[in-house]
Amino acid sequence: DLKIFIFLILFYFTKQIEIYGFIMFFCIIHELGHIFAGILLKMKPQSVELMPWGLSVQFKLFPKDYNEKVLKSNKLELKKLLIAMAGPIVNCILIILFINIKIKYQDIIVYSNMIILIFNLIPIYPLDGGRILKSIFKITKGNVKAEKISNVINNSLIIILTFLLGFTIYIFKNISIIIILIYLWYLVIKENNKYKIKLRIYKVILQNKE
Repeated sequence: DLKIFIFLILFYFTKQIEIYGFIMFFCIIHELGHIFAGILLKMKPQSVELMPWGLSVQFKLFPKDYNEKVLKSNKLELKKLLIAMAGPIVNCILIILFINIKIKYQDIIVYSNMIILIFNLIPIYPLDGGRILKSIFKITKGNVKAEKISNVINNSLIIILTFLLGFTIYIFKNISIIIILIYLWYLVIKENNKYKIKLRIYKVILQNKE
């Protein structure tokens, strides 16, 4: 993802390149947690992309996982839930580990993993927090309701975060917070467009059933 070069330039000129390097490194470790969980669940990684906040992995989908029901969804959704939880769990383990080990860069390692953990647990899809919530809603309420609830949460939360982070930016004058906010808006707008397409598909399916 070429956006990574924009992030590198911005963090370099704001003299935060060191912390960005640590965050990128532990973001990759975070994503390896997702990959390892997927492999344990007998899923095969299909593609890996280097993003501004680490790696993004896509797994191959198997028809048998779609066909096995788990409440109001399927086995695949349960696997997605467990995979989404794996990344934050890795960061929690690293935080606990390095809090108790006195080494060089201990503070920055703990801080980096805290940032990654908090950022990824924001319940905005497709961050891990958003993925976890959507999977839970799909399993308990079905796909259509889950998509609607996820969309409402995305749009409500980005407005709240804009006010909160805007106030933080005013106090600390930190450009990295601006970058995070812009990136969150990018994710929400992108998901809103996808949601509109999914709504049209659901309407066609419902019409055909009638």
